[in-house]
Amino acid sequence: MESVQALRQYFETGATQSYTFRLAQLEKLKASVQQHEVDIFEALHKDLRKSKEECWITENGFFLSEIGVAIKQLKSWMQPKKVTTNLLNFPSKSYIVPEPLGVTLIISPWNYPFQLLLTPLIGAIAAGNCVVLKPSELAPATAAVIKKIIESTFDKNYILYVEGDGATVVPELMNNFVFDHVFYTGSTAVGKIIYSLAAKNLVPVTLELGGKSPCVVTANAHIDIAAKRIAMPKFSNAGQMCVAPDYILVHRSVKDALIDALKKNIQSFFGDNPQQSDYYGRIINAKQFDRLCQYLQDGKILMGGQFDHTDLYIAPTLIEITDLNKGIMQDEIFGPILPIITYDDDAAALKIIAQHKNPLAMYVFTNNTTEEQQWIKAVPFGGGCINNASLHLTNHRLPFGGRGASGLGNYHGRFSFDTFSHKKAIMKTPNWLDLALKYPPYTGKLSLFKKAIK
Repeated sequence: MESVQALRQYFETGATQSYTFRLAQLEKLKASVQQHEVDIFEALHKDLRKSKEECWITENGFFLSEIGVAIKQLKSWMQPKKVTTNLLNFPSKSYIVPEPLGVTLIISPWNYPFQLLLTPLIGAIAAGNCVVLKPSELAPATAAVIKKIIESTFDKNYILYVEGDGATVVPELMNNFVFDHVFYTGSTAVGKIIYSLAAKNLVPVTLELGGKSPCVVTANAHIDIAAKRIAMPKFSNAGQMCVAPDYILVHRSVKDALIDALKKNIQSFFGDNPQQSDYYGRIINAKQFDRLCQYLQDGKILMGGQFDHTDLYIAPTLIEITDLNKGIMQDEIFGPILPIITYDDDAAALKIIAQHKNPLAMYVFTNNTTEEQQWIKAVPFGGGCINNASLHLTNHRLPFGGRGASGLGNYHGRFSFDTFSHKKAIMKTPNWLDLALKYPPYTGKLSLFKKAIK
């Protein structure tokens, strides 16, 4: 833990707090990532069989877009924000000063192993913190490239890269050092462990978790567009995406049309044999592969269902579900298997959604404005889309995060800076006016207080 203590000592020098320093670190990080672009492509292909194009959309390009915003907006983010002062405190002035939290810990998962580690890092650097980075050990090729990027760019007393088995390393870190913030992306089960470890020392946390994100296709939906916009994110990264549509609830009147449209678009995206496609990924490891294959027994396969253990390949699969007690409807799928459930009325569909409260995302496809608002208001969820799926997370002006079992806190863009900052409240009162009515004795002043304090 001596290496982590060194970050505390470095932070306390105040070196990380100036605008000039923060900007320089962001620019160095951006340059290093650009320099290692090919290495990142190759590593992600090795770990998850991602194409360069998919890497750019979901990893490199996503990161570069976020860091570009931070570099451009950093000065304005750091400025104190003036707020109105109430009458009681006249003639004072009030403002909010963002200040760094201190030494933070960022823990990332394996499904987007590059950007889910480095995108939170943008916010931590921009806010003026020191950082311990813990990558997923399940994407070793990507972790090795990130190690090269971080250790060639930053002093280890400022940004420390820690590897190893997460189940061992993270508790060791959190039990032996009191961080000022912990940012974790991953499963709800592990999120509970992180939350428990942090609670011992009242350490604030951001938990970016998951859940069963429903996708509702109403009788009023544009079916061809809905199918295209559902299939693209669902089968991107072989379905290993926290905001992928976990299952479809489709109105009976458009069920057959939707299934036909999904089949057509999946074939259009990946060809007759997706295993040969350059644009279709693989499952991260044998453990996840075996877990996913079990779900193939839980319903009627409408398309796909093929798998190859030696290649960690599972075909894009559509599966009709009638028994909601099967495992596929109890767990977050996190793979290229898309359950389709028919509903006849909204109440029945809402009852199904309610079995898994507070999903990370929800998607509604409808051309009826009244209907879309009814669905959005009826279900508590982290964030989502109307007539689209998953792409809300690409807009840095929207906070990304869950609620309840799907997460705590949010980030992206300005929200990342806010997550890694403390909002210090300041009120400045001049000396040229000092009203006697503020001080005891208060005899006869109640009516004045009633006017001043509202």
